[in-house]
Amino acid sequence: MQSWSGLKSVFLLMVSALSFSAVSQEKVSEFPSKPVKIIVTFTPGGAADVTARIFAEKLAALWKQGVIVENKAGAGGSIGAESVYRSPADGYTLLLATNTHIINQVLIPKLAFDFTKDFVPLGLVTSAPMLIAVNPQLKVNNLQELTKLIKAEPGKHAYAACNMASPHYFAMAIYMNTMKLDATNIPYKGCTPAVADTLGGQVNIVAASIPAVVSFIKQGTLHPIALLSSKSSPALPGVPTMAESGVVDLKNFSLDNYYGFMAPMGTPAALQKKLEDDIKSIALLMETKTKLEVAGLEPFVLNSTEMMKLIRSDEQKYAQAAKQSNIKAE
Repeated sequence: MQSWSGLKSVFLLMVSALSFSAVSQEKVSEFPSKPVKIIVTFTPGGAADVTARIFAEKLAALWKQGVIVENKAGAGGSIGAESVYRSPADGYTLLLATNTHIINQVLIPKLAFDFTKDFVPLGLVTSAPMLIAVNPQLKVNNLQELTKLIKAEPGKHAYAACNMASPHYFAMAIYMNTMKLDATNIPYKGCTPAVADTLGGQVNIVAASIPAVVSFIKQGTLHPIALLSSKSSPALPGVPTMAESGVVDLKNFSLDNYYGFMAPMGTPAALQKKLEDDIKSIALLMETKTKLEVAGLEPFVLNSTEMMKLIRSDEQKYAQAAKQSNIKAE
């Protein structure tokens, strides 16, 4: 039989645990009590930035607290991601995560963090179809013509792919390696400067997310060549996918780009749950869906478990593709 002192110790531990739980729950119920930051690891104007700003506006209204979008571009998204990794795990600094961060994990050795171990998922919210577009002065109308031109003039052409180790860069590397094409990748810190230089003629080919190019395509200042994702886009009806473009070697080509939220590992489980529930409630609003679609984005809502499953699956897929196509970070 336990002594009274032993029973007392157990009792005090139980009271302490209950008290800690109550305090933790109280803190979660009060969250947020100050502004929340969403770190976007790319320049303003691209799909990640647009996504973050749509959700920031709605979350601010829900929480009755400021939600600030902060752009920290550089190193293919790793600089901004590292800043979140080093932030307190208190819910006040969130990462607008993309599959660029998965690609970084595959291609860039010795990162300061492990994307799949040092962050917790809070749910996916949208996808951004990507495409190849050209400056109209290039005088090509489709993927067959573009492929023929680059093959006929090896080393002459350069392309922009938003930033190093992005899905856009990855897709172009697969395209170039599959078709044995010789063209130069010009690295940028985001889709906005990459598109700007394509409009200006500094480069004539760009792989970008639809939100970064849709207005220019509708104005006629960029010409769409092919979608890089697996299906057509309502924002650009009539633009074929790579698989539909009549290039036999690319008939199975498909690469999608998606966005969600993550927090530093160590964020309390109850707070993770609140963040996930609140983000999902915003994602399911019809007004949110409409704003995303107008920007060329598509709803793609997955919970935290599904998000992590997709991240781990894509990490294997990208690693295999990188090995097969000899893709390396530049």
